[in-house]
Amino acid sequence: MGVKARLFTLPSAIYKRDNMCRKTKSAIHRRDRCFVEGWRTVVKTKSHYDSPLGGITLITDETALLGLWFDWQPGYADDDSAVLGDSPTIDAAKRWLDEYFAGCIPRIEVPLRLEGTPFRKEAWALLRKVPYGETVSYGGLARRLELKRADGRRVSARAIGGAVHRNPIALIVPCHRVVGADGSLTGYAGGIETKIRLLQLEGVLKQTERMDVDCESIDRIWRSTR
Repeated sequence: MGVKARLFTLPSAIYKRDNMCRKTKSAIHRRDRCFVEGWRTVVKTKSHYDSPLGGITLITDETALLGLWFDWQPGYADDDSAVLGDSPTIDAAKRWLDEYFAGCIPRIEVPLRLEGTPFRKEAWALLRKVPYGETVSYGGLARRLELKRADGRRVSARAIGGAVHRNPIALIVPCHRVVGADGSLTGYAGGIETKIRLLQLEGVLKQTERMDVDCESIDRIWRSTR
C-alpha cells in the first residue's frame, strides 16, 4: 500500500515541480540578481561610467547589454540586485561611450538584449537605424514601421512615443534623436538639457565650442590598455 500510495502521488509531485520551474523561468522578466534562461542561471552585472554629462549605469548579463541609463532618469532606479563587476560586454559598452563622448561615431559593436513587447522591439529596431547626427520625428518613425509591416497596419505617433520613452538602453539605442513633427525638442527621459547637449555633440544643434578630436587615437588608446 505504501508503494502504491507513493506511485499515485508521483504525478502530483511532478506537476508541482514543473509549476515551480515555470515560475522560476518567469524571473527573467524581473530585476533579480540571477535569472533562469533555458534552465541556466545567469548573473547580472552592474557597472558605472562617468560621462561628461553625469553618471551612467550599465547592466549586463553574460552575453549582452540589458540596460544603460543616466543615473537621474526617472523610473530607472538603480538595480541593487545586480552584482558590481566588469565583463567583456561592459568593457565594449564603455569603449563605445568613450568614442561617442569624444565626438566620434562609435565603431565598436555592443551586443544588446532588448526586453519588451513585440511592438516596442519593432520601434527600438527602427531607432537603432537613425544615423548619428540626424533626427526623426515620432510620426516619421510611425510611417517607417507601417511600411515595414506586411499588412500595412496603422501606427500612431503616440504609440511610438510610448515605446521610445521606455527604451532601456539610452544612447546606443538613440531615443535622443527623436523630435516633434515641427522639429521641436520634445520630452526625453534623461532631461531636455541632456538631449540638447547630445544633439550638440552630434552636430545637429549648434554649440559655441567644439573640440577637434582624433578618433583614431581614441581607438589606439583602448587597444593599448587591453
